Amino acid sequence: MMRVTKRMAVRIALVGALSLSLSACFRPLYGPTTSGESMSALLASIQVDDITMAQGQERIGHYLRSELIFDLDGSGTPAPKRYRLKMQGSESVQTPIVSSTTGRAEAGTIIGTVKYALENLDGTKIITEGVATGTATYDRSIQRFASLRAARDAEIRLAKVLSEQIKTRLASVLVTKP
Repeated sequence: MMRVTKRMAVRIALVGALSLSLSACFRPLYGPTTSGESMSALLASIQVDDITMAQGQERIGHYLRSELIFDLDGSGTPAPKRYRLKMQGSESVQTPIVSSTTGRAEAGTIIGTVKYALENLDGTKIITEGVATGTATYDRSIQRFASLRAARDAEIRLAKVLSEQIKTRLASVLVTKP
């Protein structure tokens, strides 16, 4: 009986030692940064440029830029800018479900792809770059304006998804930036 208790105590001590050694490997994303600045101040120092979109797709670019400005610095107070975020995006619509009786699409999926690059303010050095993708679905109706509004709501949801992806990726790079 005593032998089982010792074995259990050794296992618990081993698990505790492993967890303590691994805890130093992780840095909280919104904790203190390497430079000592707060993450919110670093994100607020990003200037979001207009997004280059294909003709006819400018609306989702507008939604995405607005979401990013709010996500990066929703305080409303101007902050000095140190970085510039340049983006180029595209949008496509797929209709996976088509009614066999009417021949009309019953649902739509908007797929958005945004290439982004974070560079210093004068544009001489790229800090990070990447591609963010997202989807948003919506139901189509035989009522034209209902379908248009549903598509616009899906574009707004897609812009929020893409904005959150880009913000998280930028924060993960800036947290280790000296």
